[in-house]
Amino acid sequence: MKEPRAEDGGRRAESGEPRGESHEPRATSHEPRTESCEPRAASGVDMAVEVAGIRMQNPVLTASGTFGYAQEFETHLDLNRLGGLVVKTITRLPRPGNPAPRIAETPAGMLNAIGLQNVGIDVFIREKLPYLRTLAPPLIVNVAGESVEDFRELTKRIGDQEGVAGIELNISCPNVACGLDFSTDPRLTYQVVKAAREATRLPLIPKLSPNVTDIRVIAKAAEEAGADGISLINTLVGMAIDVRTRRPKIANITGGLSGPAIRPVAVRMVWQVAQAVKLPIIGMGGIVSEEDAAEFLIAGATAVAVGTANFIDPTNVLKVISGLEQYCLANGISAARQLVGSLNLADQRICPLIGSPPLP
Repeated sequence: MKEPRAEDGGRRAESGEPRGESHEPRATSHEPRTESCEPRAASGVDMAVEVAGIRMQNPVLTASGTFGYAQEFETHLDLNRLGGLVVKTITRLPRPGNPAPRIAETPAGMLNAIGLQNVGIDVFIREKLPYLRTLAPPLIVNVAGESVEDFRELTKRIGDQEGVAGIELNISCPNVACGLDFSTDPRLTYQVVKAAREATRLPLIPKLSPNVTDIRVIAKAAEEAGADGISLINTLVGMAIDVRTRRPKIANITGGLSGPAIRPVAVRMVWQVAQAVKLPIIGMGGIVSEEDAAEFLIAGATAVAVGTANFIDPTNVLKVISGLEQYCLANGISAARQLVGSLNLADQRICPLIGSPPLP
């Protein structure tokens, strides 16, 4: 049985004690590379943060859908140096995903329409979760449903499992039927998050779509329904055409655009949402370097997630962690959390209606 959910614990990055299960490694037949999960203090920089009541040794996580179930990466890097692990989306039943081709490279990015291919919740609990429990970083499980009741059931089942620190609600995948609808309508967002909230006491972190008119309206609906944090952004809907064949480059016709090309959009949305809600934010979208990560933190994110860069270099996430620590050291910052929301707008006029500087 999980500890009761505190009234306001985890609503802000700086609040309360962490919730959820212990993250101490457990015995297993697998032997991943291991290292202490305590924040590294050799540089004198405190890298620890807290997101939705989940204590992390540093503010850098893996983004769902780009890191598999973590075990695939264990030969490339020490997984225990990560701030947190967000695994591939889990659905109620196994999904084969969309037909190939499902990925196309674009300038400064990638277009994908994988279609949430995954093993399903039963296999995940039986075959994937035991390994994930051996790792020190907090585990956040991403779930996606085709209905409000699907989300309720998935949240309850994951919430009942030992070793899970939080749940990310994927209400914004653009590559499956109806998946995008949940996060483009504030009423549906509210219904999904509310149902999930009733099913578990674990921290809930909805992942929002950038494909909306005003991201703040959706974020507020999630907050009102009981979310403990917000992840943003998911991919932007895009399309690529092979001009020689005049056919779409991916079989789904459209797909989700990720990578550095979308980072300015993601930073803007993080900044807007940070002003609109009192929830901690996990920012993502095109992070490749420590400066990219710092940009999100300065805009208002409490933590960040590295996604597409994992396909280019499976060790990239560790380079972001080390680089961010060195950035803090070089700039006289004693704790990474001091960067959060530190954007300097002293000489800027802000339009209250759209949350951005007015046109001349």
